[in-house]
Amino acid sequence: MFAIVKTGGKQYRVGVGDQIAVERIKGEVGSRISLTDVLALGGETPQIGTPMVAGAAVMAKIVQQPRASKVIVFKKKRRKNYRRKRGHRQELTLLKIEEISAGA
Repeated sequence: MFAIVKTGGKQYRVGVGDQIAVERIKGEVGSRISLTDVLALGGETPQIGTPMVAGAAVMAKIVQQPRASKVIVFKKKRRKNYRRKRGHRQELTLLKIEEISAGA
């Protein structure tokens, strides 16, 4: 069985035992969270939400709260002596999917 969940403005296809890196979710390492924005469920009896599957949830455990590798943002306008250099590191949450429940 798999589910398509929405978190952080993105959609992920997950199954039990999968690990996914999503945008930062508040919580301590080792705590369990519930992802309730389930767009679809797949398996023996697939369900498609309109827009969400009613009562469906995905239980996950927070494994880590890392940061992604640095992305360099460099702007330049030639012959104008304009140069700007900035860096950005996205904060992530590493989730391990433990359970997918279809609800009612």
